[in-house]
Amino acid sequence: MQIHIVGGGPAGLFYAYLMQRERIAAGHAPHDIRVHERDAEGATYGWGVVFSDVALSFVRDLAPELYDAMTAKQEVFDEMAVVHRGVTVTLAHNTFHRMARIDLLKALHAKCREVGVAIEFGSRIDDAAALGPCDLIVAADGARSALRTRDARHFQPTLDERPNLLAWYGTTRLFDALSLIFRQNDDGLVIAHTYRYSPTLSTFLVECDPATYAKSGLDRMSEAESLAYCERTFADDLHGHRLLSNRSSWFRYTMVSNAHWYHDRVVLIGDALRTGHPSVGSGTRLAMQDAIALFESCRTHLADDGGCDVPSMLDAFVRLRRPGSESLRQAALRSTEWYEDLGPKLSLDPVSFAYDYVTRSGRVDHAQVRKRDPELAAAYERLHPDAFA
Repeated sequence: MQIHIVGGGPAGLFYAYLMQRERIAAGHAPHDIRVHERDAEGATYGWGVVFSDVALSFVRDLAPELYDAMTAKQEVFDEMAVVHRGVTVTLAHNTFHRMARIDLLKALHAKCREVGVAIEFGSRIDDAAALGPCDLIVAADGARSALRTRDARHFQPTLDERPNLLAWYGTTRLFDALSLIFRQNDDGLVIAHTYRYSPTLSTFLVECDPATYAKSGLDRMSEAESLAYCERTFADDLHGHRLLSNRSSWFRYTMVSNAHWYHDRVVLIGDALRTGHPSVGSGTRLAMQDAIALFESCRTHLADDGGCDVPSMLDAFVRLRRPGSESLRQAALRSTEWYEDLGPKLSLDPVSFAYDYVTRSGRVDHAQVRKRDPELAAAYERLHPDAFA
């Protein structure tokens, strides 16, 4: 098969590797697979990525050799923390694997090259027609997908821009617990989502609502001024460490969904298909699971010539992925809305606030809190005995 993959993120690279590895293992001539990445090799504008134990198990089970390469530099911790009113509430038994995004990409680059996948950096593709005749085009070009935009009448995307503002920083302060920090000042509420992902760095994502953004003057500040404002706001949490910028401009997060997942020979995966939200940290997981589903669908719809029955494969991909994808998207939406409507919750005591956070998506009830984190459940029951009489 001749396959073009537009976008060199985890979704496109993982799919390319799985397809080519399978072909070679079967003793066949390799596919002609090309990954088109618009940026230069080594460029990355993120900081770290996070996987839960369950989320990373799918890579370990399907491609243990890639799992080993991905996790060679990982950081593993077992706690979360919610800081509200200056009080830290620890949430136990939340194991997360964290790694630098660039390390994940390097591991995928190396594995793709081992099996003969061509990766073309500095290759920007805005129109599928520019790729010429081929069997399949995988649009893995992110939330602002140019291929999806060009054929929007076919894919029928919904772009739901959320109201809160975010800025993605890093810091040398090492937050071993994945920490959510809520700080109120005269301007309003400012939130930090932060976690250590390497021996020297943590991700530090800052979020605020539109009223705080305007009252603080962040809407008029330069990148350097915004960074300094956030350093002052979280001074008690940074312990003298600085924030680090990497094109860290404020933005509104757009939640993407599509009525149709493929058109003709073009199929959407990863953020081009659907986005979660940073507050649930599932974007990379969803992207790589899309890659697995597309690979498995091709594997089960092989044509007589050893290629893939593309129309049948694309139908199977949608049937396989849509139910779980929609469930996680709805959970991400509920999580997003929780952050956007925190006003009534800010008067809660720290334990009740942390409990409300844990149950925000609607997928965790009290019985599950008791099982996962007995100490949090017991503390909440002591504060609200009437609810459990």
